[in-house]
Amino acid sequence: MLNILVADDEPLARETIKLLLANQTDVGHVYEAQDGNQVLDVFSEHHPDIVFLDIQMPGKTGIELAEQLPNDTVIIFATAYDQFAITAFELNAIGYLLKPFDDDKFYAALDRARQQVASKSPTNFKKVGQLIQHMVDEQDRAYKTRLVVKDPGRIRLVDVDQINFIAGAGNYAEVHLFDDKPVLHRETLTSLEKQLDPNVFVRIHRSTIVRRSSVIELRPNENGDYSVILKSGEQLTLSRRNKGKLEALIGEQ
Repeated sequence: MLNILVADDEPLARETIKLLLANQTDVGHVYEAQDGNQVLDVFSEHHPDIVFLDIQMPGKTGIELAEQLPNDTVIIFATAYDQFAITAFELNAIGYLLKPFDDDKFYAALDRARQQVASKSPTNFKKVGQLIQHMVDEQDRAYKTRLVVKDPGRIRLVDVDQINFIAGAGNYAEVHLFDDKPVLHRETLTSLEKQLDPNVFVRIHRSTIVRRSSVIELRPNENGDYSVILKSGEQLTLSRRNKGKLEALIGEQ
């Protein structure tokens, strides 16, 4: 039989989970906790198989608690809405539920948790917590210091300081780094332009953003465009419609 701990500071949320568990024939005891300190006490006493853990609770957050529990603990995180956390959970194959709970998604998450209990596979919750905190910090900044690039099965953090230029590719962007292969990022150039410091990066074409300090030469062309030569040897184009960006490229940096 599975013993389960339901940890949430909202009584209604705890009651909802308990009701959804009531018809599960393999569920034994269901314990409750309403804050972070209680979670640790109840877990230490009963060692439940699965923990439903609210992300935001008094005392300690769900992420902080997960880092303190054994790394083979099977946790299903509950959250009202946190896209950053959801992305991190999905890529690390960690169970989560959005409030208000949907019955089908609840039981799907519970089934995955059962499989985890059987496999006893450990999870690095400290790594996940650091990733979520980084994402939240970046969201609060005026301009990004890192880009969060989603590759199949992982999240890659790209330092903005390493970006030479960015080329548009439909709904994607090719991020060209100083010392690496281009990174394909699922975001439009228009969106990226808003995230990057305009004192550092300039949009010189509908399909190109360039680091100002990378430019060493500008050559006017017969059609009114400019060839933009970079220190790394690449040759880009500043279009006629972006002639107003010339001052941004050649001004003091």
